[in-house]
Amino acid sequence: MVQSNEIEAEPITSVLIVSHNSAASLRRCLTSIEGSIPRQQVEVIVVDNGSTDASPHLDTEFPNATFLRLPRYFGFTKAANIGARTAKGDYLLFLSPAAEIEPDTISRLASYLASDPDAVAVCPLLVDESGQTASSPRALPDCDSIASAWRSGRASFAPMPIDLSATAVAVDYPQLEALLVRKQFVRGMNYLDERYGESWSDAELCYRIRSAGRTILLLPQVRVVLHPDNRQAPGNEAEVSADSAVGASVFISKRKGFLAGLKFRLGAALYSLGQAFLLKDPGFQFSRLSKILSGQKIDGSH
Repeated sequence: MVQSNEIEAEPITSVLIVSHNSAASLRRCLTSIEGSIPRQQVEVIVVDNGSTDASPHLDTEFPNATFLRLPRYFGFTKAANIGARTAKGDYLLFLSPAAEIEPDTISRLASYLASDPDAVAVCPLLVDESGQTASSPRALPDCDSIASAWRSGRASFAPMPIDLSATAVAVDYPQLEALLVRKQFVRGMNYLDERYGESWSDAELCYRIRSAGRTILLLPQVRVVLHPDNRQAPGNEAEVSADSAVGASVFISKRKGFLAGLKFRLGAALYSLGQAFLLKDPGFQFSRLSKILSGQKIDGSH
């Protein structure tokens, strides 16, 4: 018998998809990844965050992907860490299940990152189905803009201007719909801080990269379609809003100090109390207030 001396090569890039009740989007996303060239250099990890739809059963359709099924919803941050710690590649591609990539997307991102030692992360331009820009990187928010966004319930900040004709543009805060990061850097920061639940761990990652004097580059010529995505974190509105407030206070405390983070959290609690006294959905406000004061995250932990 002739024995093969070939050793299966380790993947270069690990694609990390955190999914919850998004079977149709996830199927489309995984189908696009399967067309990647060269496919053998790509590892695909799907962390199913307690889905109740058909998502956990897509492993039969995509046997080349690794599915990690969580028993309940743990929030994005913890789920992403589970996948990241499992990943074998030198690079981690955080990818939304709503994203659809081209066959050369991963290789182009990885090649550019490998060629620039000052860059820790690269991202494509996110476009809609018609080719128009769907989501742009933003400046890292300050305390006032975080407070305003939290009160309005919309974490939308002013986009940074992008030269679409450029090869690469330095950016501050791309979201994790499609972001390729050196795994060594993520491991060096002991992965994402699990004091975050659903929100703000993406801002933390970008802040840590910038604080290290390194760069995040957007490659306008590499484009990824981001389809409409109406997924929401499970739980009631008060739980989601409180999780965002608790995460924002952690982010602010890391940038401005403990007292600044505490001030934000107490301000969020007082805002909820004031809205309750004004009879603006008092049931919601008191529920949100109690969760903010207790530091409750989306998964119920503190």
